[in-house]
Amino acid sequence: MSLIIHEFDSPDLLTQNLAKQIMTILQQAIKAKGKASLVVSGGSTPKPLFTLLSQTDFAWEKVTVTLADERWVNATHKDSNEKLVRDNLLQGKASAATFVSLTTEDQDATTAEPEISARIDAIDSQFDVLILGMGEDGHTASLFPCSEQISAGLDMSRKLSAIATQPTTAPHQRMSMSLAKIVAAKKVFLHLTGAKKKAVLQDALANYTDLEKPIKAVCEHTTVDLMWAP
Repeated sequence: MSLIIHEFDSPDLLTQNLAKQIMTILQQAIKAKGKASLVVSGGSTPKPLFTLLSQTDFAWEKVTVTLADERWVNATHKDSNEKLVRDNLLQGKASAATFVSLTTEDQDATTAEPEISARIDAIDSQFDVLILGMGEDGHTASLFPCSEQISAGLDMSRKLSAIATQPTTAPHQRMSMSLAKIVAAKKVFLHLTGAKKKAVLQDALANYTDLEKPIKAVCEHTTVDLMWAP
């Protein structure tokens, strides 16, 4: 298990530091291979980060952005992570980036697993930067401990990089990257704020199994940089 903890005095300082690290890694990737990949997560926590990144001068036209997970809703729906990213990150200077959606017109997300897997695999075999969040139940991306699909999602031998999940404790069917695809990323950040989230993480790592707290599975299979502020 490898968790590197970075603590900041305020969410603003965290945002500034994380943005700087992201841009450095993306710049190195572009220098090495001519392109870069950035995977982000939804929720309210990353909004200030998205805004700061959108205002940053950069070769955004060489960056492909996608999501670690998505709710199975239309991209105009208020609960859509794609809408969140388009409204907050893919603005201003960052509007030149390419965005890869995790939704299709399929009624059931399960039938779209092969297509979404192909889309995300086409971006990069190993994402340059992947940013996760975590729920108070220990879920990350849309790998929910309450879902029937959790064992398949955490199966490191799973061939498909995407998995449809149906949490019982949250609305909407979801599309999530599998654990195997997440931990293949070159750099994984866990972006959290607040004492409660930190306590949940510490408890999950110390006292629960991967199936009970999926964030533990991520930390067990790759090095995770925790970016935390009160």
